Parts: sequence; structure tokens; C-alpha cells
Amino acid sequence: MRSFSLFLILSILTTAAFGGTQTGVPYNLYVRATDGLVYFWMNGAAATNRAPCASNTGYWMIQNENSNAGKMQLAQIIAAIGANQTVTIVGSGQCTRWPDGEDISNVIIQ
Repeated sequence: MRSFSLFLILSILTTAAFGGTQTGVPYNLYVRATDGLVYFWMNGAAATNRAPCASNTGYWMIQNENSNAGKMQLAQIIAAIGANQTVTIVGSGQCTRWPDGEDISNVIIQ
């Protein structure tokens, strides 16, 4: 029982380290040729708990489009748009790729 309580506490603390969350269908995917910046918007309820730096709360950014994770996230978003599929985006709590758009930590296909 003690280990379960510790697991629960650590899970809550880990979740708190994430930034915003939004569930909906992604749309308006942009991939800029000049710098590779990838960003998109989501239909559905507004994002909650966005990072303070995410002053433009309308879009989400793929933090590193050149990484394997970034390429997989882009593939998930493209697939979701094509299938009109609901996803949940969990932010990183940071705006490292662009100063007013929160970086994506997780893309969860529903």
C-alpha cells in the first residue's frame, strides 16, 4: 500500500510538471520552409493550464521537427487531420521553439 501511495504522489507531481492540455481535432497545420517551424490549431474546448509564455493560446508547436519524436508527432497530427480524429495534446510548459506558442510534450490519439 505504501508503494502505491508513493506512485500516486509521484504521478501527480510528474503531471504537474507538464504545461497545457487540449483535446480536439487538429487543423490548419503549417510547416514553414524558411525554418521548418511546425504548428497547428485545435478544434474543441480551449486549452487549460497553458504555459505563461504561450500568449498566443491558439496554436501548438512541435519543439524539434528534426528529432525522431518531432517527426512522429507530425505524423500523428497529419493522420489525425486526415481522419478527423480527436487527439489530446499535452504541453511541455515551455515555449522554446517559438516565444508565444507552447511546445508539445505528448500527442495522444483517442
